Amino acid sequence: MEDAQPVQPSLNSSYIPAALGHHQLSEDEESEDQNPSTSLLPKNLSVPLAVRYSPEDSYFLVYIIFFLMGIGSLLPWNFFITAKHYWLYKLSNDTHHSSSEEQRSDLSDYFESYLAIASTVPSVLSLILNYVLVNRVSSNVRILFSLMVILLVFVVTTVMVKVDVSDCRTEFFIGTLVSVAVVSGASNVFSGSVFGISGHFPMRISQALISGQAMGGTLSALASIVDLAVAKDVTDSALAYFLTADVFILLCIVTYLLLPKLSYTRHYMQAAMHTSSGRMSEGAAAVSVPPLRPILRKTWVLGLSVFYVFCVSIMVFPAVSSGIQSANKDSGSPLTTTYFVPLTSFLLYNVADFCGRQATAWLQVPGPTSRVLPVLVLCRSVMVPLIMFCNYQPRDNLHTVLFSHDLYPVVFNCLLGLTNGYLGTLPMIYGPKVVPRELAEATGVVMSFFLTLGLAVGSAFSVLIVHCI
Repeated sequence: MEDAQPVQPSLNSSYIPAALGHHQLSEDEESEDQNPSTSLLPKNLSVPLAVRYSPEDSYFLVYIIFFLMGIGSLLPWNFFITAKHYWLYKLSNDTHHSSSEEQRSDLSDYFESYLAIASTVPSVLSLILNYVLVNRVSSNVRILFSLMVILLVFVVTTVMVKVDVSDCRTEFFIGTLVSVAVVSGASNVFSGSVFGISGHFPMRISQALISGQAMGGTLSALASIVDLAVAKDVTDSALAYFLTADVFILLCIVTYLLLPKLSYTRHYMQAAMHTSSGRMSEGAAAVSVPPLRPILRKTWVLGLSVFYVFCVSIMVFPAVSSGIQSANKDSGSPLTTTYFVPLTSFLLYNVADFCGRQATAWLQVPGPTSRVLPVLVLCRSVMVPLIMFCNYQPRDNLHTVLFSHDLYPVVFNCLLGLTNGYLGTLPMIYGPKVVPRELAEATGVVMSFFLTLGLAVGSAFSVLIVHCI
């Protein structure tokens, strides 16, 4: 058996523990290879010259493009779940009623739960496919093809806004879920591929991508509120809403085509290719599917942390949180009726989520090998009962409401979003940095798989929670 080659550290990381901020070579470093986080530290200088001397990101263009890619990766999902009034109107028993009247039907009551399942289960399958295709199909093909599929489905969704489906609500319901499944699968191929290539860049680029995902939710929530305020008719509001999504997806396609033309991008992608070709020239066999075991050996705790963070979040958002009603609903105020759910559930959660993700650009504590990180992740479990016992309506089984005041869902949704953003982002950006550079892209896809698996499991539990309430 040949001697194992030393693992080359991933040099595209900006994570350096505070104690090593002014790092001096010492005898203590002789045992540095025993530290699980060694690959985060740029200690090996026998690397391509291009890696050690990098150009500047002029005008922050690459950062902005990856931020836009992050917005685009979750924009379809966010636009589907925040258009609550539109889906209630379309799936109500009588679409000829005034849009101001609240309608109910068996389809609309559990729509968010079925929407979550339809979006997350295909996502798991698509990310498995994405992992298999990492070395077989270029990231350009995967990203552009998935964006075109998303755009096509959203154009069809936009056209359906003005189509009367009062005589075929069940068929419309099924068609919508199929559209969500297709969009979700394509979105996850897109986000997994983009997060994979971001692993070749410094950590700030991965952080930009993840912050962009939260901004996508914030923008969709804002667009929903503006449409409710401006448009008198629910279909006019939805038409403007989905047209906004169409335009932004087109913007994502254009900006991604611009990305390879930037010197900053070419620099890091060429460095990644140099590292991979160097490994192959040393005798490593070229494989079509990246090795999974060495990735999981380094990232299994981080992956499980990502899984549980998003599993807890999707259990209650949006299936439960969007059903919480104001205790002062009878007052007739728009703030306690029309705008209560868009503001307290969608906007506050997404703003808090964005703040949590953005905070990781300045604060990266706890570190990738800290035991505190999974403990903090487990502590988020308390958010599920807290939100369940708010004023969710209708309540058919669990009639107890412990937190009836309107302030409670505001605080709980902010905490849910803030912890989701911070504790979900840290392991995501750590993952591709604790493995050798040539496994960074595949590791990004694996971390996205853990995220989506958490969403899939959490969405299944969300259906159970809604039925229990």
